[in-house]
Amino acid sequence: MISGGGTGGHIYPAIAIANAWKEEFPGSEILFVGALGKMEMQKVPEAGYQIEGLPVAGLQRRWTLENLKFPFKLLNSLMQARKMVKDFKPDMVVGVGGYASGPVLFAAQRMGIPTLVQEQNSYAGLTNKLLAKKANKICVAYPDMERFFPAEKIAYTGNPVRKDILDLSGKKEQALKHFKLKKEKKTVLVLGGSLGARTLNQAVLKDMKSLDKEGYQVLWQSGKYYFKDMLEKTEKTGLKNIHLREFIREMDLAYAAADVIVSRAGALSVSELSLVGKPVIFIPSPNVAEDHQTKNAMAFVSHDAAWLLKDQEAVGKLKLKVDELMEDPAIGLALGMNIKSLAKPDAAIAIRKEMEQLVA
Repeated sequence: MISGGGTGGHIYPAIAIANAWKEEFPGSEILFVGALGKMEMQKVPEAGYQIEGLPVAGLQRRWTLENLKFPFKLLNSLMQARKMVKDFKPDMVVGVGGYASGPVLFAAQRMGIPTLVQEQNSYAGLTNKLLAKKANKICVAYPDMERFFPAEKIAYTGNPVRKDILDLSGKKEQALKHFKLKKEKKTVLVLGGSLGARTLNQAVLKDMKSLDKEGYQVLWQSGKYYFKDMLEKTEKTGLKNIHLREFIREMDLAYAAADVIVSRAGALSVSELSLVGKPVIFIPSPNVAEDHQTKNAMAFVSHDAAWLLKDQEAVGKLKLKVDELMEDPAIGLALGMNIKSLAKPDAAIAIRKEMEQLVA
């Protein structure tokens, strides 16, 4: 049983873990448990796995009426999670973080079933810190996680990523054709996540004319929340080298096309980008728990493996940073080599091996 979700940063590693297990043990039965109304309820079935949902939700940072419902939803989810675990009778339960992870692992631990926690970030979330006390194994993506978890339980495995990103060689020509990009122009790839990032969109809006004038082409994922507004504003300019997309499904091709990548610093993004091995400018979101995106980015910046541009400085300074990288290929090459040296391409297999030991 695999529980958790809420964002792609939790869901895609969970699916990668399931795939790695299924490849080795094709006769296994795998059940996902997610939060009702969250994206895992769609993405997991699309990946070919069964999922059940819990009514669990998180506390809002500001006071709302929804917060009054929180204790009731949590109690209901704990009861339902116990029933799911009891009915499915898993040999082990994996928690990847997110709202559903807590009730399911709590229930499994109370019933004496082996549990494994997978922490994607460099700063552990509250749910995982609580669950880790009784977990049998904790798989982490960053070194020095002993400040959050018992050292004897930690396995430094890295974050699992989608298989198509593991090898980009020979895909650039296909990528340029797919996105209708020009071979003679340098490509800036801008990624704000599936929902979008306001700051990144505003930064591109402000600099898109000068980026175009400089001779760059921009492949820009604006995200679901901002796409219509960005489309209206870009269409008025008539710029031919700004390629706006609501969402990019073919991420392997997008990475293959890119010369410089501008991205938020969510756990999944930084893990994928370490495998891509190209110069990256991280613009961490300040609107996340414990500022963990900045901590994720700094784990690479401290090894000269990426650059960091603060969220409050991004609008107005994005092009300056892009220019610096484009104008000095040696810097970009060094960043790409350094970030790739920190990659963990076999993370899903490493986690599977830890799982095997728990059910042996």
